[in-house]
Formats: sequence, C-alpha cells, structure tokens
Amino acid sequence: MVVTQENVVVSDSGRRLSPQQVADVLRERIRSGELKAGDRLPTQAELADEFGVERGTVRMALRALQEDGLLSNVSKGSPPRIADTAPTRDGPQPTMVGLAPRLAEAFSVPHVRIDAACLTAETLMVALGEPVRQIHDGRIRPERIDVRILLPSREINLAFPISVDGHGDDDPVHRRWLEQRNAQGQVLRHNLRSLRSSHGIDVRVTFRALPFTPPVKLYLLNQTEALIAYYMVAKREETVDSGLLEMYDTLGSESLLFSFEKGTSGRDAAFVDESQKWFDALWETITTDLKLS
Repeated sequence: MVVTQENVVVSDSGRRLSPQQVADVLRERIRSGELKAGDRLPTQAELADEFGVERGTVRMALRALQEDGLLSNVSKGSPPRIADTAPTRDGPQPTMVGLAPRLAEAFSVPHVRIDAACLTAETLMVALGEPVRQIHDGRIRPERIDVRILLPSREINLAFPISVDGHGDDDPVHRRWLEQRNAQGQVLRHNLRSLRSSHGIDVRVTFRALPFTPPVKLYLLNQTEALIAYYMVAKREETVDSGLLEMYDTLGSESLLFSFEKGTSGRDAAFVDESQKWFDALWETITTDLKLS
C-alpha cells in the first residue's frame, strides 16, 4: 500500500499528519499482513516524502511502533525491520487499527451497507481509504454502497470536546470541533461519491444530526457485524486559535474497538440486531437533516 500525497491531504483535512497518525497507518499495514515479519521499512526520508511530513514526525512514529514491540533493528544506520510478533484480529484493537480491515471485508459484497454513529467522521474517513484503494486496485468491486452517518448537531451543547472553563456559544473548542466535523464529512462523502464516475458504482452517503453527544462510537457493517468503542474523556491542554486551552476531550482513534459478529454466538447476534434497531430508531425519529457547512 502506498500513501500518495493526495491521500495524505485527504486523511487529515489539509493538515500535516501527526506522529500518531503516521504510526497508525504503518501499524495497520503490519496488522493486515502487507508488511510481514522481517520486512524492512522504507528509509525515514522515503517515509517522510510519502506521508508529506518532516523526518522528526517519522522518527516519533517509529519510536511509538518500537515501544509497541512491532519493530526491531531500530537504529540510525539502517531502516528497521518488522518484528516477529504482530497483532492479531482476535482481541480488541485501537479503532484506527481495527476498523480499516473490517471495512475492507465489508466492501467485498455486492451491496455494501455501513451505518455509523460517532462524534466526528475522522476515523471512518481515514479507515475508508483502505477499501477505496482496493477498489481502485481492482481487488474488490461492489455494485452499490450505502453509508449513513449520525453526527452531533451543531446546535447542541456538546458534553465533549469542551473548554474546561467554558465559553458558551463562543467556545473555540466547539468551533474547532464543528470545523473538523464538517470538513471530514465532506471529504468522506467526496471520496466515496467519486467512485460513481471512476467505477460506475451506485453510491449514497447521507448524514443526520444527533440531539446529544454520543458516549460511544458505533459502526454497523452489512447488518452482520457491530463494532463499538467507548469515548474515553480526559482533561488535556491544546493550542486552539493561538491560545493554550484546557479542555475535556477524547482521542477516539485510540479507543479500543470491540467486535460482535452474527454467526459467532447467540449473544453476538442479539447485540448486532439490537444495535441496528437502535441506530434505525434514531435515524427515523429524533435526528434531523445535517448540512456540512
């Protein structure tokens, strides 16, 4: 898998990728088997050019992978190798790691149906890059793609992210969240809809607005699998609008993603069915039309 400059810009709404995001992409390549035990990574210079970032960002990403035990032979003299031990699919994984391969599997059927309820579309936007790449590579070819996404309304007072001190309607943290929600949703919709002209696939992407802050992120794949992760709220500092702010926020890409699949057990099947009913009920009742602007 090659990350082109176009994909880099798309995956982060025009901003440079962070070390964590670079590490997440490389981690997914390892998890999926694209990078196998013993394989050498490209040089830091090559990775920096591929992701459109500085070498310092690449070094921090490689350090994170080394700390996770995924890299060996990390030195200044030569590119590191993939360690013998790689993560498996059996247990829960960080959302950024576990979601992309599940989506790629879901896109292997003729009629793809993805439902998602989340705080922003960032993780889903990045994870959808994998099945979209596989479509462009000719490895999968769905006939129809239906995606429905529930995101918080711009009109509500979010529980998170929010400034610790609170700024009412003028909260810069809320403004930043709204900008990200809109930009990420627009990129996701554009990337999927472009498959209409490039591959003749019938694509429909629809958004509706939730009247509350979702405490979890939920992904429903083809009505056969439910993936759920908890938003872990923490107090942290970040520069927003050139000022340092304390906020209550969550890093959703790092939340552990738990999978429930029909055919695995009666309990899993019930969870998938009830999750789908919950999503459908919200979609058809208390949610409203959402415009990404």
